[in-house]
Amino acid sequence: MTATIAPSPSAKRQAQRLTSGRLPGWAPWALLGGSAVVSALLFALVAVSAGAAFNPGGWAVVTGALYLVLITVISRIVEGGRKATDRLVTGVVAIAFAIAMVPLVSVAITVVSNGVAGISAEFFSHSMRNVVGEGGGALHAITGTLLITLAAAIISIPIGIFTAIYLIEYGNGNRIARGITFLVDVMTGIPSIVAGLFAFALFALFFGPGARMGIMGAVALSVLMIPVVVRSTEEMLRLVPNELREAAYALGVPKWRTIAKVVLPTSIAGITTGVMLSIARVIGETAPLLITAGVATSMNYNLFEGRMASLPVFVYSQYMNQGIPASAYVDRAWAGALVLILIVMVLNLVARIIAKVFAPKTGR
Repeated sequence: MTATIAPSPSAKRQAQRLTSGRLPGWAPWALLGGSAVVSALLFALVAVSAGAAFNPGGWAVVTGALYLVLITVISRIVEGGRKATDRLVTGVVAIAFAIAMVPLVSVAITVVSNGVAGISAEFFSHSMRNVVGEGGGALHAITGTLLITLAAAIISIPIGIFTAIYLIEYGNGNRIARGITFLVDVMTGIPSIVAGLFAFALFALFFGPGARMGIMGAVALSVLMIPVVVRSTEEMLRLVPNELREAAYALGVPKWRTIAKVVLPTSIAGITTGVMLSIARVIGETAPLLITAGVATSMNYNLFEGRMASLPVFVYSQYMNQGIPASAYVDRAWAGALVLILIVMVLNLVARIIAKVFAPKTGR
């Protein structure tokens, strides 16, 4: 016969404290709404008494602080200390997320509201050749951005992926691998203007200091893209289980074929995401393209001859060199910024589709 040990009175009290009492699901929202109303009344009274405008920023801060205090105190009384701490941390995380979304939403609203005024059929079908004042479009800049970014991707993606494969599959932490890792870390933080000056100095050795070509801009952007591709691909390759490699080796598959048929297909979704991040990182760069590709108002499909326009430089030039009427130039600048954001959005959607289609299928 086995004896059972009865729980002590303190353990019973602790169990009751952890399980007794629970706030209803609507309570946090009610407290948040009440905090918003109370802080709004407070700031409204202050604004009326001082004759100033309502302060939405201060209202949001006071609302968040008041909500955290109320939810913590009430939860501690009803649910206990552990649940109160959990609700406090949850509230802090939610408020941090809301703060992080403020600039993103603000930028999106500002660009869309100001950019819609400049969007028209002429904007997508004409260039700025011989256009002064109203009219014209950004077809030459859109084409230049796509060509330069495509050339930069063609240069950067193979170099970045093969470098990451060497570091993970062949380097094994040797001296060369450590040196490459250090250089990649340094390249990750270089300013974009330095990449532009590097490309300009490189091509000036062959074509003279006055050369301006689209391929120069592509080389400058590739300098910025390569470390991002290397780092993201490196992390994705590390996530591939070693058991998959060992299973392939056990079947007599050579190492290069294991990498091509097992490792890369397994990590293709993450690699694609990293490549899209690198493209989004450079597609809006202005300084290196202003130095290398220059400013142009006409169509140019040849990356190896003549100046080539790009959307970031187009936006910069339209805003900084306003003519008469100034509103036409400002509208074109905002429209160019909106189109640039839409291009990045489309590229990210394409990347998600590619990652979903080519990702390894789970299950039987």
